[in-house]
Amino acid sequence: MKFAYKFSNLCGSVYHQGNVLFTPDGNSVLSPVGNRVSIFDLVNNTSRTLPFENRCNIIRLALSRDGALLISIDEEGRALLINLPKNCVIHHFNFKSPVTDLQFSPDGRRFAVTHKNQVHIWRMPGAEKEFAMLTLDRRLASLHAPVTCLAWSSDSKFLAVGTRNNTAKVFSITHIPHYHPVTLTAHRDRIVGLFFAGDSNDLYSVSRDGTALHWHAKAEEVTEEVPADAPQGPSKRQRKGKSRAVVLSDAAPDSAAMEDDSGSSSSSSESESEAGDDAEKATAGQTVTYTKHKWWLAKEDKHYFLQNHAKVVCATFHAATGLLVAGFSTGVFGLYEMPDFNNIHTLSISQKRISSVAINPGGEWLAIGCARLGQLLVWEWCSETYVLKQQGHAYDMSVLAFSPDGQLIATGGDDAKVKLWNTTSGFCFVTFAEHTASITGIKFAQSGLAVVTSSLDGTVRAFDTTRYRNFRTFTAPHPTQFACLALDNSGELVTAGALDTFDVFVWNMRTGRLLEVLAGHEGPISSLSFSPVSAVLVSGSWDKSIRVWDIFEHKESVEPIVHTTDVVALAYRPDGAQIVVSTLDAQLSFWDMLKSRISGTIDARHDVLGGRLAEDRMAAKSSDQSKQFTSLCYSADGTHLLAGGATKYVCIYDVTQLVLLRRFCVSANRSIDGTLRMLNSSNMTEAGALDLIDDYSDSDLEERLDRSLPGVKKGDKSSRRTRPEIRTRCVQFSPSGRAWSAATTEGLMIYSLDDAYAFDPFDLSLEITPASIKKVLADSEYAKALVMAFRLNETPLLHEVVETIPRRDIALIVEFLPAVFVARLLMFVSKQLESSRHIEFYLDWCVTILTVHGSYIRTNLRTHAVSLRAVQKALSGQRDALGRISNDNLYQMRYLLHRFDTVATSESLGALEEAQ
Repeated sequence: MKFAYKFSNLCGSVYHQGNVLFTPDGNSVLSPVGNRVSIFDLVNNTSRTLPFENRCNIIRLALSRDGALLISIDEEGRALLINLPKNCVIHHFNFKSPVTDLQFSPDGRRFAVTHKNQVHIWRMPGAEKEFAMLTLDRRLASLHAPVTCLAWSSDSKFLAVGTRNNTAKVFSITHIPHYHPVTLTAHRDRIVGLFFAGDSNDLYSVSRDGTALHWHAKAEEVTEEVPADAPQGPSKRQRKGKSRAVVLSDAAPDSAAMEDDSGSSSSSSESESEAGDDAEKATAGQTVTYTKHKWWLAKEDKHYFLQNHAKVVCATFHAATGLLVAGFSTGVFGLYEMPDFNNIHTLSISQKRISSVAINPGGEWLAIGCARLGQLLVWEWCSETYVLKQQGHAYDMSVLAFSPDGQLIATGGDDAKVKLWNTTSGFCFVTFAEHTASITGIKFAQSGLAVVTSSLDGTVRAFDTTRYRNFRTFTAPHPTQFACLALDNSGELVTAGALDTFDVFVWNMRTGRLLEVLAGHEGPISSLSFSPVSAVLVSGSWDKSIRVWDIFEHKESVEPIVHTTDVVALAYRPDGAQIVVSTLDAQLSFWDMLKSRISGTIDARHDVLGGRLAEDRMAAKSSDQSKQFTSLCYSADGTHLLAGGATKYVCIYDVTQLVLLRRFCVSANRSIDGTLRMLNSSNMTEAGALDLIDDYSDSDLEERLDRSLPGVKKGDKSSRRTRPEIRTRCVQFSPSGRAWSAATTEGLMIYSLDDAYAFDPFDLSLEITPASIKKVLADSEYAKALVMAFRLNETPLLHEVVETIPRRDIALIVEFLPAVFVARLLMFVSKQLESSRHIEFYLDWCVTILTVHGSYIRTNLRTHAVSLRAVQKALSGQRDALGRISNDNLYQMRYLLHRFDTVATSESLGALEEAQ
């Protein structure tokens, strides 16, 4: 189970497309990120990504009113029904058509989904056992244009539908005899939002041209006498409608399908419905009572946003407070109070169009998503402050690096930005934008206080992770582009390989001076790596060779180690005794640095093969496009190798046996090119693959304009005419070995070991059961219970045993603990230090373990390196957290003392004045 890594989180990308949602408690935001869903907790300042994924990019999310059920729909119309509290998929379903909107009814019994020119009403699963998970209840088909938006009334009796032909219709969902859909026509552009006003049937409609209308609704009971020439019984058309209802919905006998349209096409529409079934059987001369529904639009109920001809892209409404939020194509959003249409707030957040807006149930926070920038904002409009402001890399993420304690991840992208991410919260907390070209290398200093980056702009920059500033800039004597970077173990030397001059430049970190230029390669430098134990540098180049440089010997020439093809990546083992080299023909060569010979090779051609591109005319095995590993990383103990490249797979190899242990698929998103092994030949046309032919029938003019240069693949993805290609640019093990990360096309993928759900017994026997462990624990045999819990290796049971041990017995228990369990106990204590409230209790455990077993740990340092790094990470996190709390308390105490002195002084002065 050592390599039972599971997907943990997705960083580097916070929003892709589709709509954003607030949870019912208003404390979290759900955002579609590619084919996954990320949840951002605004109260606890954490983020997590659900562990399952759709087939393609998600374009629509819908959450039930109680927050229990989530539906995610991708571009092909395939949906996942998700139990959000349990984080599990309940049902897979295919709507067989692209979906533009999906809304749950307020009573939670149904949901409505668009289906081209129709709206389908589905029944939700209930407590009773049913053969089908979802049941089609009704089909609303009397629409003459594609549906754009939906809205339920507060009592779930009416459904408003907006279409592309500038009209809206109000359907009755419950059975009302002789009710016909009401058509509302007053807009001049397609409708982007419909909203019912609270408990009334008043309706607000917003169109793309910036018009907001307020439709007043009124229901009147009218008593009339049936005329003598009235037809007896239901008409032929009504009988036809009833028969259709039976065919379409056998599971809902109390509802009828509205497949006809007899509503008015004016702005003032009327529909009449009888109060009961007896009205249908009325004869001439009898009096019947009708309920007359009337919608009208007054002149003062027409409102205009007036945003310099900007188009309204999205809108939302908060019924409790009457707040209307609209997002425009110019990057501006507006907050309006209805029904008076008072402009409360207007703010420009970007230069690109706003893709989605949402408002929390309390009405204080606004969530705003911008697809072109990959930006997600949460704005508190009352105080005009940001609650959340996150943005991923605009283009592909190219490099990453873990901090020495594993708490931070530094990433660099093709957008020339460097970002620092917190591994615990998943948020980016600082962005450096000093570079002007793509980032090609990134490393943390050994102290963790600095990040060094190289770029194609010809500079190497050092950033302070404490003060968040660029404190050192290294340049070459002549303009050049740097393709790779390396730091020595002491952090004193900075080296960078040139892409055009084929030289390796060496600088001093403290002074910033150029110390030496290492020449000898005849091709671009592709990779650099320092030995962890000495000042020996290894460089790999496209000239099919690697060179070993001793920085302090100053040799004029170095003998190259020649390979059969170009060298694309290399890495040093943590003990400095071995390096691994990846070449263009997908070969991994292991070199013994002590004996200067190859110790083994791995043919990874079959391991690195991924899917086919959309325009490939041949299978992946016979494709001329060669694939290879472009990033390599050893584990902390040096026994395993992590490799990633221009493919959807990340591989883990055993260095001793030279075999593949496991292969991870970083993405199965079909919206990205290269994820499928088999392609459908019917999708290939004379103009190319159908997937690459964009359909702009539903888009605006500014979306159809292509201002990108021919052949450019890096830049604005929204202007490209090709889909992004799946690849893994960089992979890294965390210092603790409990996780690894990969910089992929979709973002920063983090995989970690999840022990909470893993059963990993150690030296297990039939006598060791949870019941027997609890019995031994009840008899106060703590040492025996702890050893048995480690052998069973169930985290909840181990947690119970450790916290039951009295604090005074910790030293005795640790002294009699077998040495084989020391590393496992250290790892458990480090995890508890990160999450438990009993900080002092687990600090006692940590100090006692290091004191009693210190000599054993030092002797077997290689075995305990992972657990020691985990303890260091936990202690650093607790130190920072306690430091922040102490500083806050100190400030409050100073404030209170100052206030006390002020009050005491004023009282003394008052007493003195009274005495005088």
